[in-house]
Amino acid sequence: MLKITKVKRNSIAKELGLEVGDEIIAFDGYPCEDELDYLYYVETDSFTMTVRDKRGAGEATVEVEKEEGEDLGLEFEKNTCLRTCHNRCVFCFVDQMPKGMRESLYVKDDDYCMSFSCGDFVTLTNLTDEGLDRIIRLHLSPLYISVHTLNPDLRVKLLRNRHAGKIVEQIKKFAEGGIEMHCQAVIVPNENDGDELIYTARELFKYYPLVRDVACLPTGITKYREGLHPIPDVDKAYSEKLLDTVDMLNKEFGVNFLLPADEYFIKAERPFKDASFYGDFEQIENGIGMTAKFLQEADEAFSTLITQNGQGRYALKTPKRSVIISGVSAAKTLQNLADKCNKAIDGLRAEVLAIENDFFGHTVTCTGLLTGTDILRALQTLRAETGAFDEVLLASNTMKEFEEVFLCGMTLDELKEKLGFENIKVNYDGGYGLIEILAENK
Repeated sequence: MLKITKVKRNSIAKELGLEVGDEIIAFDGYPCEDELDYLYYVETDSFTMTVRDKRGAGEATVEVEKEEGEDLGLEFEKNTCLRTCHNRCVFCFVDQMPKGMRESLYVKDDDYCMSFSCGDFVTLTNLTDEGLDRIIRLHLSPLYISVHTLNPDLRVKLLRNRHAGKIVEQIKKFAEGGIEMHCQAVIVPNENDGDELIYTARELFKYYPLVRDVACLPTGITKYREGLHPIPDVDKAYSEKLLDTVDMLNKEFGVNFLLPADEYFIKAERPFKDASFYGDFEQIENGIGMTAKFLQEADEAFSTLITQNGQGRYALKTPKRSVIISGVSAAKTLQNLADKCNKAIDGLRAEVLAIENDFFGHTVTCTGLLTGTDILRALQTLRAETGAFDEVLLASNTMKEFEEVFLCGMTLDELKEKLGFENIKVNYDGGYGLIEILAENK
């Protein structure tokens, strides 16, 4: 249900006699669960709405007729209840985190509403038949689904949930209902790779283009795995084999349906796919194609910078030493880009600081999982060994969204204070932002 907190003046809701405190309990006879119901029906031109009076006078159903998309003029009490995860996945990253971090990092959400509205991946193991029908009726599309495998028995084993095998029927019903799906498979070596991955990919491709793509992701392994299911890390040979399988299947399908994570290219020591491979980057929030997009943006920004200068070079008014923070996996790619900038920009000395992740363990190599404590340690060591620097560049994904707080709980201001250095710049604009900061001319 939705509890009304505001009725706008001269609105349709005001004309209907709705008041603050009233509760909407149904649309067209279907129970109202959250604001998604309202957002769906408000786009239509006619529907019925059942309202429970705040004074306890009972329930009344009113007919609403209006222009399509015309707002009713209502605001509601926020519903903060999330559908939570009922799985105990053998590869769960949350289970591999140390104690003492901020509470929100331990929340395992598995909410199809968040999948539709925010792009969160869900397993659907907690999805009821009513919930499935609601998704189709409200056309909550696209959804982002953690499939992992379409072998029901294997999925039950990996997710350790007896309901996990229903995924085959769920995918089928969503496709029949016209729901678009982006899928992912966290690849556990010797479990859902090899022939199992081939089977899953072929079965999902039967629903293409409603199943748009499948991201293939390596298992994130931290040093906090004591007592958990043993999972081996992947090496060069494994990554080469997986990439060969992906290429074989995509050639068979005639489209880039399987999208491998950047880490496989790094470990296989193979060049990244170019940006065109990833289409519209529909799984960029999953990290898929992030490096290709970053490099494309950086090349465009670099070309613009040099072209505008008109002489093929660019000179800084004040020379500077710029330190670019990176996880181990992205360091080589970033250093190649930094070297390119150093050659073209007079006065620039850009270098990449590849930081080992002591907080989660050295098997975690991506930049986005670096913590303030590790960044502080690395910068203090660099300064002691090589002298002062003029600016430090941080990727925005090292911090909480909309808040400058690292995973360890340290804030950006605390990092500056502990380091005794203020000129730490956060790059919020990918490849464009990096070039812009490096070329900043003061």
